[in-house]
Amino acid sequence: MFDLDKWQEIFATIRKNKLRTFLTGFSVAWGIFMLIVLLGSGNGLQNGIEYQFQSDATNTIWLHPGSTTMAFKGMKPGRQINFTNEDYTFVKENIPGIEEISARYYFWENRIISYKKQFGSFDLICVHPDMQVIEKIVIDQGRLLNQVDQQRNRKVVIIGLPVKEALFKNGENPLGEYIRVNGVPFKVVGVFTDRNDRDQQRLYLPISTAQMIFNGGNKIHNLTISTNISVKESEALEQTLRTKLAKLHRFNSEDKSALYIGNTIKEFKQFQNMFMGIKLFVTVIGLFTIIAGVVGVSNIMIIVVNERTKEIGIRKAIGATPWSVIFLIIFESVIITAFAGYIGLVSGIGLLELVNKFMPASDFFRSPEVDFNIAVAATLVLVFSGMLAGLFPAIKAARIRPVIALRDE
Repeated sequence: MFDLDKWQEIFATIRKNKLRTFLTGFSVAWGIFMLIVLLGSGNGLQNGIEYQFQSDATNTIWLHPGSTTMAFKGMKPGRQINFTNEDYTFVKENIPGIEEISARYYFWENRIISYKKQFGSFDLICVHPDMQVIEKIVIDQGRLLNQVDQQRNRKVVIIGLPVKEALFKNGENPLGEYIRVNGVPFKVVGVFTDRNDRDQQRLYLPISTAQMIFNGGNKIHNLTISTNISVKESEALEQTLRTKLAKLHRFNSEDKSALYIGNTIKEFKQFQNMFMGIKLFVTVIGLFTIIAGVVGVSNIMIIVVNERTKEIGIRKAIGATPWSVIFLIIFESVIITAFAGYIGLVSGIGLLELVNKFMPASDFFRSPEVDFNIAVAATLVLVFSGMLAGLFPAIKAARIRPVIALRDE
């Protein structure tokens, strides 16, 4: 393998046919380049989607009341379904397998928040303490809402970091200060951050306090539960929730418009399956592109063998073994394929690094990169492909009879 004469002979052949060697190598380099870029882009899209899911728990089921579209037991369609605190209690106490549960009560209008002379309009979300776990918020200062706040109807609030920056100027500490929510004072007990920038524009209040102070009665707008179960089990839980709530609110359980159910467990799995399909498709396309390049290398090596028929005959006439001829042809093929593939590999990874560095991360495309194991596997595939590309021309060369080869002109 380290025979200097063989290396010199191979490089002499490559130099003699520069254009042919370049075009052959380019086809291989382009194949591996496209494979790396496509795989990296697929990972970038997958990372973007997973980043969106990571801002909230991926094991949640959301329940939103709607309006009926089917008649049921003498009642006409078009009836509005409304959730109340009793629905929260019913689901919490009667549905097994639930880890966290929270209702939500929203303010759609008059969301004016003020502190001294500073004013702002932010999202007011009234929740049970479990919602803070479901939303995956991180406390930057102070504490989260707790069950005591809920049970005693405390006028406390936790605020997002942008809310703090808008209301508390010059680095003021908001903890223990009172801000006004629609004119009602609430004590700030915590400042939180959230991976989703939009969700940081929020204030979380105890739902019991909001219902009491802002005339919400016992009304809630939706329910959210989290549970650690499989996709199949989550679908069964969906059906259980729909059946029981249909019975409670007297609507047809087949009426999808009466109760909207969002299942992030199933949605997340669907996205994972979709990207697995994309990766498989991209890999197949890339491999076929590489194969096309390898076939080109094989064809070139056949031409090389035909051009060097007389030379090979002389080698065999003076004692060269068939294996030495096979090794020479395969080695030349491997050098061309491996070198061109390495250029394509480095170029593809380099392009992904440039995109990762200069392209701003978005919610749909983040950190395009290729796994190191994939890069190693691609390199091994290239070496093996180079061997295959040279194998058949090499066998043909080894079968050349010296007498016939010496007659070749």
